[in-house]
Amino acid sequence: MTESSFERAKRSFITAISATLASISLGLAFKVWLAQWVAKSDLALYHTVIDIISLSLILLNGFKSSMVVSFSQTNNAQDITNIFRYALILIILLTWVTVLPYIKHHLKFNVEYAVLVGIILGLGLKVYFTCQIGMYRLYSIVNKSIWIEPLVHILLFLVYYYTLQQSAVSSLFYSLMLSRIIVSGYMFIQRRKIVATTPLAPVKLDPEIRDFVKKSMFSSLEVGASVLMIYITVLLTISYFTIDELGDFQVVVRPVFAYMSLLFIFPVYRYILPEIAQSLRQGDHQQIAKIRRWFYRFSISISTVFLLSMLFFSKQVVSFIFPETYLTAAPVLMHFSLFFGFMILNAFQVAYIKAHGHFLQSLAIRITGVMTLIAMFYILRQVTDNVVAVILAMGCGYVLMFIISSVLEYRLVKQHKLTAN
Repeated sequence: MTESSFERAKRSFITAISATLASISLGLAFKVWLAQWVAKSDLALYHTVIDIISLSLILLNGFKSSMVVSFSQTNNAQDITNIFRYALILIILLTWVTVLPYIKHHLKFNVEYAVLVGIILGLGLKVYFTCQIGMYRLYSIVNKSIWIEPLVHILLFLVYYYTLQQSAVSSLFYSLMLSRIIVSGYMFIQRRKIVATTPLAPVKLDPEIRDFVKKSMFSSLEVGASVLMIYITVLLTISYFTIDELGDFQVVVRPVFAYMSLLFIFPVYRYILPEIAQSLRQGDHQQIAKIRRWFYRFSISISTVFLLSMLFFSKQVVSFIFPETYLTAAPVLMHFSLFFGFMILNAFQVAYIKAHGHFLQSLAIRITGVMTLIAMFYILRQVTDNVVAVILAMGCGYVLMFIISSVLEYRLVKQHKLTAN
């Protein structure tokens, strides 16, 4: 029997959690092992270069949602893919001529030019194939690549360092570059077995494709606003609190935020958004209702377990994973758990709104969250000097986004019910 959208979304989401856990475990173990013997300055150089290049390409991730929704509506894979190809080439060239000189000449990092170019191309290829297989809803390829990538990275590092006798930092750069290229090749080969490669050709800018371009711009800006929300919390912590409090946030709170997002929020856009968009195209609102009921129960269960764990065992969890000097991060982590449930539910709501093609509204919701974060921080500063004010301000931003998204979601559901009647 043909698998329903609800069954496909549920199965893929649960499988993704296992794959992401494997990826996180591999990556975290690798980082801990490196931190024990690689010079801190070398690791700082490596992570800074990768962060700068990744940030320059991150806006391309905004294409993923718009490609999924537009493809479900138009089935025009050729023009959608070609627009993304041209955008990718443009961003890569801009990164090449702006970011690389900044790294080499302004920051004066001693990294080979060819390596930097290879990393840009490797990361760009990975973004390209990730977005493409997401558009075609090839979830098994996505889930396998999630854990294959860190595994290949680690194996290549061992080859470069122990067999080829390269330095640790050179081995890190080369292994990262080649691992991204290898995983991109894997995604290309697996995708090609199912869907043929669309030819590179001029784009026909009909109204539907122009609408796709607008959606992509709004979605890219939303991704930028999402990243900005995190960096604002870092800047506020730097500006108003001590270096120890900044360390608590960067070493403990931010990684936990990132890992929880990887496990429970990113899969919403990878697996649930495409199925909602497909069900909308088919007019099957019953499938969407099943997905909503299951995801809400799942989200409430996960967020409740996380909240109770942090309320009663935050100090034990922090002391088990991190040195005792980071115990002061436990209260911040506990306050983060208070609003994590709103983050998960808001992800579903935004996915539902995007599936209807309302990318401008989703961007407006994200901007509102950023503005609320800033405003609430300065309001809370009048009440307390504790670093918890930063995380509470972020929580207020997510709560307001949840409220606004709930209203928009309710209106869309009501509209469908009226149309059906």
